[in-house]
Amino acid sequence: MSIIMPCHNGEKFIRQSILSVIEQTYTNWELLVVEDKSSDSSVEIVKDYSNKDPRIKLLYNDKNTGKPATPRNYGIKHANGDYMAFLDCDDMWKETHLENLLRLFVDEKVVVAFSWYSRIDENGNFLGTVRTPHTLNYHHLFYDNFIGNLTGMYDLKKRGKVYQHESGHEDYTMWLDVLKKGGIAKSTDTIEAFYRETQQSVSSNKFKACAWRWNILRKDVGLPIISSAYFFLVSFFFIYLKKSQFSYMLPKLIKV
Repeated sequence: MSIIMPCHNGEKFIRQSILSVIEQTYTNWELLVVEDKSSDSSVEIVKDYSNKDPRIKLLYNDKNTGKPATPRNYGIKHANGDYMAFLDCDDMWKETHLENLLRLFVDEKVVVAFSWYSRIDENGNFLGTVRTPHTLNYHHLFYDNFIGNLTGMYDLKKRGKVYQHESGHEDYTMWLDVLKKGGIAKSTDTIEAFYRETQQSVSSNKFKACAWRWNILRKDVGLPIISSAYFFLVSFFFIYLKKSQFSYMLPKLIKV
């Protein structure tokens, strides 16, 4: 099991992120922290943990593009596990996260496992829960990226290494690539992670995010313009729904 954690000036929260990995009930993992030109004390913090726990490894990204996909892909390249998971240096997992996701791969059809997650602010205060459909296939992702990057895990034995595109929604295109060859994604239907919304993580340019989504449908997926327009417009409904009090409806609306 390989866990990829890009790090750029993460001194404020990275201890909590690393501890949430150390405290996992499943213990056969490697944590690859990919240093990405930090100017704070992040490197010293990671070294302190790696010196105590050989499962934690510090890698130095050989180039800096300012895009999250670059350090993640560098980590993927050096990963040795049978499964791939992702955790940013300001997010956290519940202690059962890895164990509960790995159970889902018993089903031969499952190539991606994922979960619900809670949104928290910089002080750890609860902001809401993001729920997901129970099962997904490739075509369901045209509606929205229902798989949170911090919750998703894919099976390398079934897919090999799949890298992230250097685009605005890099994890979205990766999950599309993983499921494009078939198989399904399955949710634990439990909250297993905590996504921290900071000034950097909350997009201030909604138009740019919309452009990214449109480009994925047209260029990465290759849908005709009419189909792209349909999924693009419907996606706003699902984006709202998965974060609202009505998110319990998702399993009934989308299922394999």
